[in-house]
Amino acid sequence: MHEHLFPLLVAILIGLLGGLAVVLFRLLISAFADLFWGSSLAFAGLLRGQPWWRIILVPAVGGLLVGVIAHLLSREASGHGVPEVMAAIALHNGIIRARVAVVKAVTAAITLASGGSAGPEGPVIQIGAAIGSATGQYLKISRRRLRTFIGCGAAAGIAATFNAPIAGALFSAEVILSEFGVGQFSPIVISSVLATLVSRQCFGTGPVFAVPHYQLAHALELIPYALLGVACAFVSASFIRLMGFSEQFFDERKRVPPWLRPALGGLAVGLIGVLVPHVLSDGHHVIDLALLNRLAWWMLPLLLGLKIVATSLSLGSGGSGGVFSPALFMGAMTGAFVGKIMGSILGDLPAEVGSYALAGMGGLVAGTTHAPITAILIIFEITGNYTVILPIMTVAIISTLLARKLCPQTIYTIKLARQGIDLFRGQSLDLLRHVPVQRCIRTAFETVAPGSPAHDTLQRLLRSPHTQIYLSEPGGPCTGLVTLTDARRALAGHSSLGRVLLVDDIARTDTPRCASDESLSTALPKFARSGLPELPVVDASGKLIGVIHYSDVIQIYQDEIFRADTTGRMAAHVAEAQRANKVRVMEGFYLAEWDPPSSLWGRSLKDIRLPSQYGIHVVLVKSTRGGADAEVLPVVPGPDYVVSENDALIVYGREADIDRVLTL
Repeated sequence: MHEHLFPLLVAILIGLLGGLAVVLFRLLISAFADLFWGSSLAFAGLLRGQPWWRIILVPAVGGLLVGVIAHLLSREASGHGVPEVMAAIALHNGIIRARVAVVKAVTAAITLASGGSAGPEGPVIQIGAAIGSATGQYLKISRRRLRTFIGCGAAAGIAATFNAPIAGALFSAEVILSEFGVGQFSPIVISSVLATLVSRQCFGTGPVFAVPHYQLAHALELIPYALLGVACAFVSASFIRLMGFSEQFFDERKRVPPWLRPALGGLAVGLIGVLVPHVLSDGHHVIDLALLNRLAWWMLPLLLGLKIVATSLSLGSGGSGGVFSPALFMGAMTGAFVGKIMGSILGDLPAEVGSYALAGMGGLVAGTTHAPITAILIIFEITGNYTVILPIMTVAIISTLLARKLCPQTIYTIKLARQGIDLFRGQSLDLLRHVPVQRCIRTAFETVAPGSPAHDTLQRLLRSPHTQIYLSEPGGPCTGLVTLTDARRALAGHSSLGRVLLVDDIARTDTPRCASDESLSTALPKFARSGLPELPVVDASGKLIGVIHYSDVIQIYQDEIFRADTTGRMAAHVAEAQRANKVRVMEGFYLAEWDPPSSLWGRSLKDIRLPSQYGIHVVLVKSTRGGADAEVLPVVPGPDYVVSENDALIVYGREADIDRVLTL
């Protein structure tokens, strides 16, 4: 099958499955709403007449069900879904278990139907991504193509939910994959379009929100919208930080079982819902009220603050749902509030409050995701109103720029950053991060027993090739060190004092120490802080086992630079090959980076027989087996080298053979 036709056909399948999954998910939410409340209507009228204790208990019971189901079947189903998809792409080569789609659909439907403050977008993104990953794993395609299929599933989910095919495709490319290559983007667009068609067949073609007509009369009107962009940035940063704090708070409650935490979050949300039921569930009905200017001014900041708290409690405790709808809610409240203030100052029409609310929705989405293009287009698509595109662009760009300064992490990456996962590690050039201290330990060093005369210690240092001596009893911990300079300075001009002073009196006791298993990347700043040419290396008990010299660390760093430069020429070819798939080496022969399909994982190069079966040779291996950062191995692997899912093979061969293997 043609190499470009195959992914497009699979994208059609993923788009159809993703669209059907969204339809079933929405029906599942309605079914659980009937179960919990006796009706599947919007929460605006649903809670009228409900006893107060039920409003408190139903979210708690829903949280308990979510916690138990996720704990027993799939813990990835907790939270808002998108960080888990991003982590799967970055750390697990796009491998997502198929059961995640089912468990996520059930847990998210329970959370939303029971009143949890969340949205359906994160779950449908994770469900779609799981469908894409499962499809790719079944077809045994390469890692790079698996990433594309995950992007197809994520785009299908967001497009079918909001009836927004353009925004769904851009969200997947801009946020999930962070790449816009034609080879990746084309299948994503197809999946997004197909999923939207499925959704429209079931739910119609109308916009998600009803927006009053608005016309930008004068360019100076953009000034108040610029102020709204600033406000959205501050609200976005506050939401991101509170969400991160809530997740960390619940994670640190070790005495509370993980399956019980969502129930506690649901209970807290229920208590808020008794007083202000508007913050429960996705809040789409309240957004409509803000767009139509039917909320009192004093309610807007109240709803904004409580929605931030309620969403952080629902999702931070382990509930299942998305943050997209809450961000739209917060943006509508922020925009409507700013619009009312501007109305009182400038005397605008009531309909213009709706335009501020709409622009605020785009500003919050952009500020929390740092994805302004997606924010601009999704607001346009879900409203079908092009007349407010200029204000939305103004607010979204200003909000994104300022929010990045206030909070570098997004609502999706802050959870990963707290877990030590850096999605943008490829932008770092820390060559010593995975070089252990053990590599440059010297075992020759001088020790002196505590309590020894300082004068005798100075004489030893003058006769020794070393410039530092360490205080340590035989077999005991290292308690300090004395440098030759320290000893000379302390005893200069005080020969009689040298007989009285002890080595303990002139020793440095606050010198940084290193462990043999830590990286040179963390050891290097210790040299800068101490100003010493060498540092002690101790074991877990504090016993001195060696020293490391600054000159040795610098030499290793230079070796690593040379090592990177040795493969740098090939890396430059590979960087080009990532765009063109292969690069010409000589007439008729090409070099390419190839992600081997899963059918080859766990097999040795000798068993795979690439030269005889495919006519290609492996000349280099890029592997992430040793850690999160890709490590280029500048050696030709032997026949017994076992291919791993973390490997990318640099292969060499004739053009036809290279083309054939890249389609596997």
